[in-house]
Amino acid sequence: MAAFQYHTLSNGIRLVHKYVDSIVAHCGIIINTGSRDEELKEQGLAHFIEHVIFKGTSKRKSYYILSSMENVGGELNAFTTKEETCIYSSFLPQYYQRAIELTAEITFDSIFPEKELEKEKDVVIDEINSYKDSPSEEIFDDFEDLIFDGHSIGRNILGTPKNLKKFNKKSILDFIEKNYHTDQIVISSAGKIEFSKLIKLVEKSFGSIKEKCRDYQREVFTNYVPKTLQLKKKTFQTHCMIGNIAYSSMEEKKTGLILLNNILGGPGMNSRLSLAIREKYGFCYNIESNYTPYSDTGFFSIYLGTDNDFVEKTVHLVYQELKKFREQKLGTLQLSRAKQQMLGQIAISYESNLNEMLSMGKSLLVFNKVDSIEEIHSKINALKSDEILEVANEVFDKEKLSVLLFNSK
Repeated sequence: MAAFQYHTLSNGIRLVHKYVDSIVAHCGIIINTGSRDEELKEQGLAHFIEHVIFKGTSKRKSYYILSSMENVGGELNAFTTKEETCIYSSFLPQYYQRAIELTAEITFDSIFPEKELEKEKDVVIDEINSYKDSPSEEIFDDFEDLIFDGHSIGRNILGTPKNLKKFNKKSILDFIEKNYHTDQIVISSAGKIEFSKLIKLVEKSFGSIKEKCRDYQREVFTNYVPKTLQLKKKTFQTHCMIGNIAYSSMEEKKTGLILLNNILGGPGMNSRLSLAIREKYGFCYNIESNYTPYSDTGFFSIYLGTDNDFVEKTVHLVYQELKKFREQKLGTLQLSRAKQQMLGQIAISYESNLNEMLSMGKSLLVFNKVDSIEEIHSKINALKSDEILEVANEVFDKEKLSVLLFNSK
């Protein structure tokens, strides 16, 4: 049996499945629509829709939607990113039909009662306020806004209270009509079910959805200008972000940047930033680097939180580490260790069938295929130190870096 099995419905909706002999199954629908597809007046609408699809359909009220999976020990959830909306569930394999029927119903048959919309606006406003109470999270959103200045991809996913208060059933239906296209939808599954049976369930629930293909391209971000911004915040720490635009998910160099990011400030306690700043000087409790690729752009960032007295020293040390990557090629042993660490982390992430199900769906959505773990390993093992050096000089160039500071004093 092939690791991944594929099927395309007549309306263009794609299905990917991995048979997993497990007592828990996972299934989700991933739609190639997120906050970057909003107009300025719609900011926050994609995320708001993710909230209110659970508030009732033509067949059942909110309580019965929420109880449908939970009554049999399952879970139903959703999330929104800059480029995707995902609705997914985890359940015992015998409830595949229930999960697929419910997913189709809330995605395509939600009725968005006005009374429920008004209540959920308050919930999302509380969610916005909770982020504002956490500067270590808020700074990430503000930094993307700084990097992608004036472009929808930089805007906060949650939106603003002002915008939220204006949303109604018509604005929701208009957004869905404009952005939910069957050729931009993937159903992803990882669980103990034969593929032929899964196809029948998916065809029954999703096959009658009217075909609708996307006839437009997203606006590409092209006008990056490095910026430095300092903001006063009533915080105990000073929070700092340093970064640059980076490769899209379609660019080959992204693999080199993923490896480089992992060495610099990835999840390991032995990352360069952790060793050089936290362990050596004790300047930071939290220091990390991140790389986020989008379909047509991406960004790299370093986050740190430190006492205001240590900010200049800490930032100087960060620049020193970046300079080393630009000037010194990784040695054979260093590169080998970095690859082994990354391969191990990937293997650990694949141990979660839920994570793999979501990854499969996004891969099919973006690349129209899913790489096996062997293919992923091959790409990582093929990386050369010259390629890593080239990536470092393109992304870590000090003249191209933007800086955002939340000053505590």
